[in-house]
Amino acid sequence: MLKTVFYTWLSFTLFTFHADAQTTDDYISTYAETAQMLMREYKIPASVILAVAIHESASGTSKIARYLNNHFGIKGPNSNNEIRSSYKDYPTVAESYGHFLEFLKSRVSFSKLFDKYNQYDYKNWARGIQRGGYARSRTWAAQIIDIIRKNDLYQYDERPDDYVEPTAPVAKASPRRKSSSLTTYTVKRGDNLHNIARVRHTTPAMIMKKNGLKSPAIKPGQKLKL
Repeated sequence: MLKTVFYTWLSFTLFTFHADAQTTDDYISTYAETAQMLMREYKIPASVILAVAIHESASGTSKIARYLNNHFGIKGPNSNNEIRSSYKDYPTVAESYGHFLEFLKSRVSFSKLFDKYNQYDYKNWARGIQRGGYARSRTWAAQIIDIIRKNDLYQYDERPDDYVEPTAPVAKASPRRKSSSLTTYTVKRGDNLHNIARVRHTTPAMIMKKNGLKSPAIKPGQKLKL
């Protein structure tokens, strides 16, 4: 009963706006409240809902948005005679929004995200939806995050004043091992300290110091620290 009332309200609200908003700002103004209503029910960031819709529908101007009321690029049967499309059609934009959340909840690859992330963590939500196979593009999540940042959509997530965004752990670089060939040199016939120092970008005096040599004389087979 509650869900029926919600979708009735949602349909009425969206009907009062033009479905094919011409700019992203128009689109956000039109659907921000809708995204927040769904956020409160499903605990997924409103910023993510809005950003996905903006991305998939070109801010409501794409053909599937205008002819099919499909703002999330979800495929399925349709009965529309105006365009030929493999995307699902909806009686209202409201039902497209609602079906997007139901779609995520009903798929195992996405449903686990609802237990893993809260309604403030838009970055991990975007990455999780991509990992679940929502889009083939490897840059999809980055595009969604960029839309959120560019349009300050996180302001609709109702974050607490003291909320701090989680940061990704920084991987520690493995210490580089020095090659033994660069630290030790075996003297060959015909070698002298001057030639060895020139090749190794050092000086004869430095080689003598490292090896405790009192004279520059060296012999084949002798090991030098460099």
